[in-house]
Formats: sequence, structure tokens, C-alpha cells
Amino acid sequence: MIAIVAVLAAKYFYLVSLAITGYAFLKLNREKRWRFVYFAGLGLPLVFILSRIASYFYFDPRPFVLHHFTPLIAHLPDNGFPSDHALLAFALMALVYLFDSKLGIILGLLGIVISWSRIYVGLHSPLDVSAGFGLSVLGFLTTYLIFKKTPLEKTLTGWRSKFSSK
Repeated sequence: MIAIVAVLAAKYFYLVSLAITGYAFLKLNREKRWRFVYFAGLGLPLVFILSRIASYFYFDPRPFVLHHFTPLIAHLPDNGFPSDHALLAFALMALVYLFDSKLGIILGLLGIVISWSRIYVGLHSPLDVSAGFGLSVLGFLTTYLIFKKTPLEKTLTGWRSKFSSK
């Protein structure tokens, strides 16, 4: 029974994270929706770029390759570092947390379930999923600081109002 839940969580729970993120977006008023889009537009690509850089410099064989067993989910024997599923789940957590801390915490808990399941089915090590968490938080912390310490938010708000009035 645990194996079935783990396989479902490992393969599909990221979709639940996406749905909760969509719900969080729809709950926002118009002004906050624009801020959400700005943060997502800068933060998500930054997290992805950070993950690609990290995977370029560090190779972590997947547990099923390292320990010679068949994982519960078929997968290529490529680099497991960082876990893309954990990266996405925790990136969505960090994004949503900036606007709704309760939903952000729920997404964080869901990210933990996704991470646990990816380890349980034999696709990732704890290091892989921890890196997904760390890179996501780093990416969105950087995004938050960019928005707060630079005139970027005012520039984007001005740009949006300039084109939306036509």
C-alpha cells in the first residue's frame, strides 16, 4: 500500500502543487496577481538556471544505479542532482508563500511528501531533494531581494499601466 502511494506521489503530486498554485493565484486581487506574475516570471527561470548550473558541476548517481536495484518507477540512469520534482514543488512553495503563507506551508508539506516519495521509489537521494529545496529557496529569496532593493517593481508596474490603458 505504501509503495502505491509513493509511486502516485512521486509521479503525479507535482500536479497537485500546480493546482494549488493556480488556486493561490486566482484568490489574489488584480494588483497582487500582477506581482505574482512578476515574481514567477523572474523566480522560476532563475531557479531553473540555478539547477542546471548545479547539475553541471555535481553528478549524483541515482540510487538504483549506485545500489543495483530496479526502482519502482522506470527512469534513465542519468544525473539525479537536483531532483526536478522537488525543485518544482519547492519553487511553487516559495512563490506562493510570498503571497499566502498558509498555502505556502501546505505546498511545503506537499513538497516534503513528493521528496520522500522520490527517495522511496529509488529515484533520488536525500541530497538530490535537499538541493531542490535549497535552490528553490535561494532563487526566490534572490528574486524577492531584487524586487525590494531595485526599482524593478516600479518599472514593471509603470510598464503595465502604460500598456493596459490603451
